[in-house]
Order: sequence, then C-alpha cells, then structure tokens
Amino acid sequence: MHIIFVCTGNTCRSPMAEALLRKKTKLHTVSSAGLSVSFPSPAAENAVAVMQEHGLDISAHRARPLTAEDIKQADLILTMTSGHRSILTAVFPEAAEKTFTLCEYAGTPGDIDDPFGGDMDTYRRCAAALAARIEEADL
Repeated sequence: MHIIFVCTGNTCRSPMAEALLRKKTKLHTVSSAGLSVSFPSPAAENAVAVMQEHGLDISAHRARPLTAEDIKQADLILTMTSGHRSILTAVFPEAAEKTFTLCEYAGTPGDIDDPFGGDMDTYRRCAAALAARIEEADL
C-alpha cells in the first residue's frame, strides 16, 4: 500500500508524519507532498529538530507539490485538515474515495494544527498528535 501525507507547504506536518510512519512500519511505502509548494524548501528547522528527538532524520527532505501522478499511485491519501481534503478533492475529484484527514481516518475528530513558525514545544505537540493519530489509525 502506498500512503501519501498532504499538508500546505510540505515542510512541517506531512514530512513529520511520513517519517513517523516509516519508522513504525515496513508494510507500506510512504511519501508526502504539499498543496502550496512553489519551490523545494527544506523541512522547517524545528521539524528537523523534533524528529531528531524521535531518532529520525528529515534534514534531507525537500518540499514538493502534490501531482496527478501522486494521486494515481496512492492507495491512501491522508491530509492534515478538512480544508486540505476539500481542496485536494476539488482539484482531483478522482481521489475522493481514497482521501481522508488523518484524524478522520483514525476515528478522532479535528485537524492536525500547523506548527509553522511555532517554538519547539509547538512542534513537539504536533509530532505527538501525528504519532497518536498514526497509531490510532493502525497504519
């Protein structure tokens, strides 16, 4: 199964989710992308630092936009917010049946808040929420 995590800029939430799921399982291939990516930015500095605390290295990550090819290859698309899901399915209606928010897929209400620009504790809370939802989703 190929799973894609999607957020806005692909510098915080989705690369952290990708790294966390890769650490958890070898049963799936995992990637991430963003809905608003203009150029291949590195992962946010605090995202890199928080993932290092989890024993994960995302320092080589570069943001990339979600493409039609990604949609075709994905078996499951997990967005960080319901807004992301709405935008994604408006642009790629063929993806509607395989697109969920991470929280929705985990059976938990809400969205994963964007830590962009936040301090280390904000990123730690985001990483904890991502790890919990990934665990609850039984991925």
